[in-house]
Amino acid sequence: MTRPQGGRSGVEATFGPLLGPARPAADGTRLVQLWSLLPRELAAVYRPVLPDVAGEVVREIQRTIPDYARPLDGAFGKALKAGVHAAFLQFLDRIGHPDTPAEDRGRVFLGLGVHEFAQGRGVDVLQAAYRVGARVTWRRMAEAGTRAGVPSAILCLLAEAIFAYIDELSALSVAGHAQAREKAAGALERRRHRLLELLLTEPPSPPGVVEEAARLAGWHLPDRLVAVALDGPGDEPPAAAVDALADLESASPCLVLPAPEDRRALAGDLTGRRAAIGPAVPPAHAARSLRAAREALHLVEAGVLPDEPVTWCDAHLSQLWLFKEPFLAAELARLRLAPLAGLTTKQHARLAGTLLAWLETCGNVREVADRLAVHPQTVRSRAQELEALFADRLRDPERRFEMILALRGAR
Repeated sequence: MTRPQGGRSGVEATFGPLLGPARPAADGTRLVQLWSLLPRELAAVYRPVLPDVAGEVVREIQRTIPDYARPLDGAFGKALKAGVHAAFLQFLDRIGHPDTPAEDRGRVFLGLGVHEFAQGRGVDVLQAAYRVGARVTWRRMAEAGTRAGVPSAILCLLAEAIFAYIDELSALSVAGHAQAREKAAGALERRRHRLLELLLTEPPSPPGVVEEAARLAGWHLPDRLVAVALDGPGDEPPAAAVDALADLESASPCLVLPAPEDRRALAGDLTGRRAAIGPAVPPAHAARSLRAAREALHLVEAGVLPDEPVTWCDAHLSQLWLFKEPFLAAELARLRLAPLAGLTTKQHARLAGTLLAWLETCGNVREVADRLAVHPQTVRSRAQELEALFADRLRDPERRFEMILALRGAR
């Protein structure tokens, strides 16, 4: 049908006046501005084709995205179809009402992000589906708009609105995915903290309870583990905390992790923090490993153990054992080293050092001389003094052992 010269079609008569100045946007955002530019009558043009377009979008998503190429049954199919239909309906509704608050329309798309996290996928797959949907939607809407006589200027605005809308939906799903990830991380952290509490409980928690807690926490329970005592809260968690059960907020922070195969690597992962690493023990004895580690830190601070960034308890077991009960260690020294009590400080130090070397070398004069950097005759002279002071106690195996402990403790 030929239009009269200078005349306008019915569609142009409807849309033409709307190509003038845009209605003002309430919130100033680009997407709301785009919707403000679109005639509200467009919703009536596209609502009848919505079911066909939605169906084509679903089919194209399944065809082009392998993760979604499966039967549309169960929760997956329901979520996909609901998401596509909701996207179309809300898009058309916002043409008529561009200032609708975002919270009223975002739940579905936040939920899609949550669903993707629950399926173990990142948001990249869902974002790819959004792009496919936008492409199919624009092609079909352009066809329907052209048939209805929608002016090309309005179709161009419609295209920009579609792709801006898809960006908004994608952002909502990214937010939903992040929320689900944070929630899961929080739940996992609580479960791991609970597992740590169970491992460090004395008397030990029932094995079945610990194993179930480890399963829920997603933490492999090793045959042997170590506890690490740290010297106090720090600004940054040590690298070793990444795969460990950790309590870094308390006044006495600690880690529990599998017994390391590479001790040097673990020490490197504790760089920047003074630490003590307890003996490797079965999980039921984790509390004992931590107790030893904390005692080692205390002995380092007291100057009993070497001042090193990382202290391995299994290199200092005798000192840890001896100093576990300081009172008993002092009593042992008082009783077993009583013959030295009446000497001057200088004499006491000289003979105590000679006695320890003499006992540890089983009376080997030359080895004692080498240890003390003195002449062998000096060693013999001192040995005679010790014989006079201790008499038969130097030949009693039990007394010899106790004197070695007392001398080490005193040193």
